[in-house]
Amino acid sequence: MKLISFVLNGKNTYGVVTDEKKVLDLGPLLGGRFADLASLLGNNDLSPVQEALENNPATLDYEDLDLLPVIPEPGKIFCIGLNYADHVKETNREVTEAPTIFLRVAESQVAHNDSIVLPPESVKLDYEGEIAIVIGKGGRRISEEEAWDHIAGYACYNDGSIRDWQTATSQWGPGKNFWKTGGFGPWLVTADEIQPGQELTLVTRLNGQEMQRTTTKFLIHSIPRQIAYISSFLPLNAGDVIVTGTPGGVGAKRNPPVFMKEGDVVEIEVDAVGVLRNTISAE
Repeated sequence: MKLISFVLNGKNTYGVVTDEKKVLDLGPLLGGRFADLASLLGNNDLSPVQEALENNPATLDYEDLDLLPVIPEPGKIFCIGLNYADHVKETNREVTEAPTIFLRVAESQVAHNDSIVLPPESVKLDYEGEIAIVIGKGGRRISEEEAWDHIAGYACYNDGSIRDWQTATSQWGPGKNFWKTGGFGPWLVTADEIQPGQELTLVTRLNGQEMQRTTTKFLIHSIPRQIAYISSFLPLNAGDVIVTGTPGGVGAKRNPPVFMKEGDVVEIEVDAVGVLRNTISAE
């Protein structure tokens, strides 16, 4: 099942995408029970969506919708840094026993087909293709063995980074949180369509040229490990997002460096999910 958040008639809503790229607006049908997609995922039961599909026609065209990031206002966005060995190597760092974690804020995100914004403060806007997981069943101190049960679904993510601001100090926050620099989409593929531990392929393309390629087989800290570690220090709640890490091949570490500029098109593809596409625009 593919689930999205979008704007219709000036109001935020959410829906389900059919195989024919038609969308059923779930807001009017389920809004009394679930205010948004995050609260629906927290129900840990998607049978209301299936019932809605069986009893209502999907009449909206997906390609015509004003999409929002999959979860427009996540309570928490955790990003895992340095989680593929080739990326650790290209940054001249060392593998750490615990995951490297930083936070993003909701305002730093854009939807599929929206523009990632190059700010006037920098010309070093870099791509980072990643796989995002969205929490459905919340919890604290979740074991690795139980972690898969807490995942509502998967999406593509571009952890767009303003490199000179990221590296100005030892803290990465500013460079990872410029307004509208991170792509999140195109939709959420629910966890029932992806087997626990299924190997996923991740590819990043810039203007059609492949820049990154990996599979989840090469994650240093596995998805269950990430969930267990994060939930040790904070409870995870429905709609929280974990961005699981980028592989080698980032623009800043190429020779010569490759940074995104106005008019570029960047695509993040995850084989079991789809393709997140964003054009770069100048602020």
